[in-house]
Parts: sequence; structure tokens; C-alpha cells
Amino acid sequence: MRFQVPVWRFVMLWAVGLLCAVWHHAAHAERLNPTRDTDVIEVLPAGGRAAEDRELRRLWVNQPTDAATAVSLARRYLSRARELGDPRYAGQTLAVLQGWPDPKTAPDDVLLLQATVQQYLHEFDIAATHLEMLVARRPDHAQAWLTLATVRRVQGRYAASDTACLGLQGAGVRLESQACLAENASLRGDNDAARLKLQQLLAPPRLPAATRSWLMTTLAEVEQRDGKPDAAEAAFKAALQAQGGGYTLLTYIDFLFDQGREEEALALLVPQPRTDAVMLRLAMVGARLKTPNAAVDARLVREAMAQANLRPEARGTHAREQAMFALWVDDKPAAALRLARENVRTQREPLDLLVLAHAARAAGDAKAIREADQLRKEMGLHDQRLDALL
Repeated sequence: MRFQVPVWRFVMLWAVGLLCAVWHHAAHAERLNPTRDTDVIEVLPAGGRAAEDRELRRLWVNQPTDAATAVSLARRYLSRARELGDPRYAGQTLAVLQGWPDPKTAPDDVLLLQATVQQYLHEFDIAATHLEMLVARRPDHAQAWLTLATVRRVQGRYAASDTACLGLQGAGVRLESQACLAENASLRGDNDAARLKLQQLLAPPRLPAATRSWLMTTLAEVEQRDGKPDAAEAAFKAALQAQGGGYTLLTYIDFLFDQGREEEALALLVPQPRTDAVMLRLAMVGARLKTPNAAVDARLVREAMAQANLRPEARGTHAREQAMFALWVDDKPAAALRLARENVRTQREPLDLLVLAHAARAAGDAKAIREADQLRKEMGLHDQRLDALL
């Protein structure tokens, strides 16, 4: 079977910076109060696919329970949500799929998309339930296994993620399954085995560029957790050489920030499109370097977060990013600690615990430091960066 790799990195992309607003609109938005259902608040950008979108939407309106049409339109909206960092498109995705309120009777593609949107919105338990339902129905559904492995890893449930990785192997997807298991092994501290397995997977000379970049990025993160910054940097650079941008670039920028190499981070950030993730990091780097644009960048991020928080669920969904901003831009460790604690209730990747530990240290809160240490022990997470903080 043909399988398109590493879609699990979408989860990481959300974790590194999605906020519930489009920066360019939120920065100077005036508060509007609609009085009728027909009032137009904003016309969302349609991009170059407007005609196709309109035709698909027309077909869906006429036949809202035609699964093929609904899935095609919903995929477009979800892709737009990811591209723009705009969860309003995720809401449109759910609206298109509302013709199947019972997951037990939803078609496979519909159920997968529903779970993927729930994952995007950080409703991890619901997403996992739906994915488990799907793989019970279709044990050969590689995409469902891969997404389930990601969700469980994000929750810090490594044994459950292993089970999904093995399900992926049972579905006939060997490379992704082995990389999945290797990443989990590294999170538990077995970095030697993880490193060896990833190097073996990288050995074939004709790997697709996207696959090589993804595996090298995973290896770079293994080296980071193992306290080997030189090896991590070499892997990051190899990953970017294979395929630049995206999650890999942002993670490398975070690596440089952590290493105190803000000037290099800034040089990589400046030419990037001003997405939410880039804006957050520009504000963080600017605050440290006291760049001429630091105050403006911080204001844009602050206003966008305030706009996003008008939605009741936004603070919990993007508490990590707000904690990072409070800690490294606003210099408010108590606020950062509160947000970081809220975040780790549902999202427990290494970065989440690192933000919690940094905030606890900055706030001088010994109890919070013990809490972070206890949480990583419960998870079984091993990360030398945490060792230095806890």
C-alpha cells in the first residue's frame, strides 16, 4: 500500500505555536457585535482555490450527507486551518462533518477527519476514542494508527503510543512504525537504541526528501534530550538541507534560543512569513536582544492572544504558547507558571514540561518544581534538559 509520511508532525506544528487568531487580522481588529445571523464579521481568505471551494461547497449544501463530497471539502478547510494557523477553518471542518453525529456509524474517512480536527483542537481523549474505534473497525488503517500514536505520545502515554506504533506495523507500514517506536524509546531514556534505529532507517541513499528530513529531525530531538547539542545541531542542519522550513526550522530556532544564540535565531526568523509561531519567536528573541522591533512584535502577539482569549476554550488549548510569552517576553513567571500548569493537564510533550520547569524556577516555586519532577517520573520521561532544571 502507498502511505504518505510523517503526518504525525502536524501535532508538533500545532504545539509550537498555534494561537486562536490570524495575526494580520487580530493585530488591529475592532470589536464587532453582530445583531443578526446574516451580519458579515469578516470574509476569510480563500486563496487560489476559491472556485473549487465554492463548487465543493455548493455540492455539499445540496447533498450534506454525501461522504465523498463532505470529506473533500472538510480536508480543504482543515488544510487551510493548518496553513494559516486559523482554527475558524477547523470549525468549518466540523460543520461540514456534522451529518455524522454518531461516530459508530460514520464512514471511515469521516471518522478519521473528525478525530484529526479534535486532535487539532487539543481534545485528545475524544480524538483517541474515535481513532481506537476506527482501528477496531479497520486494523489495516495506517493513518489512524499513526495519528493515534501521536495523540498518545502528546499525552505522555508512551505505552499506549507503542501499541499504536505496533498497530502501524501490522498495517504494513514498517519505516514509520519503527521510527515511532524509536522516538518513544528515546523519550523513556533509551537513546542509544533510538539513535541506532534512526540511523538504520536513514541509511538507504534514495529516501524521499520529506522522509529524510523528518527522520533527521527526530534524531536531532533524540540528541537534544540526550544532552548532545553538537550532534543535535548537525542533525538539524541535515534535516533542513533535505527539506527546509516547517516544524524542523521552528524546532531548530527553539534549539538556538535555548543555546543562547539569539542572533542566529533572529537571522532565520526574519525572512519567514509572519505566522503565529514565527511571531511568538520573534517576540521572544526580540525581548532578549532588545531589537528595535521588539516592542511592536510583543504588542502584536499580546493583542492576538487577547483576541483569541475572547473564545472560552482558547486559553486552555494554547496555554503553552501563552506561558512561553508570559515567561520570556512579559517576564511574568507567576502567570507563566499558572498557564504551564494548565497546559500539562492535557499536553505533555517534553517542551511542555520544560516550559513548566522554567516557569517554576523563574517563579522560585519549590512546590511547582517538585510537581514537574513528579510528573516526568510518572510519565517515564527522560530528558537531560529537565535534569538541569529539576
